[in-house]
Amino acid sequence: MKVYTQSLTLSAPSKSTQEFTDLVVTGLKESGLKEGTVTIFCCHTSCSLVIMENADPSARRDLERFIDRLVPEDDPDFTHTYEGLDDMPSHIKMAITRTVEVIPFIDGRLCLGAWQGIFLWEHRLRSQPRRVVLSYQGN
Repeated sequence: MKVYTQSLTLSAPSKSTQEFTDLVVTGLKESGLKEGTVTIFCCHTSCSLVIMENADPSARRDLERFIDRLVPEDDPDFTHTYEGLDDMPSHIKMAITRTVEVIPFIDGRLCLGAWQGIFLWEHRLRSQPRRVVLSYQGN
């Protein structure tokens, strides 16, 4: 089994999602692998990853608004506010979502559904560079 790893630096606008499916596909082509899995890992505690509808942006906006209602920034019980009011809420949002996705590929193509895309989900108010590691394993 071969392994091909690369690191990406991504950013999403404030409290939103940014698709990067094309970069995962490009990495798969560069790897030369035809069958296996890609593990996508986000190296941060205030953003996450999500596989989500990529055809209609309103689906992602609805998801973003839902999690903002679920974890509001003005919760008086939060004590971890060192980096601002969005500090603890962003950590909670990351903890209840995902920082890793594993996607199979067959014949050199990701096994995503017709309307699925891979997104970086920024939970902070301020956009910032985020490191995402892609590890392709297979033949």
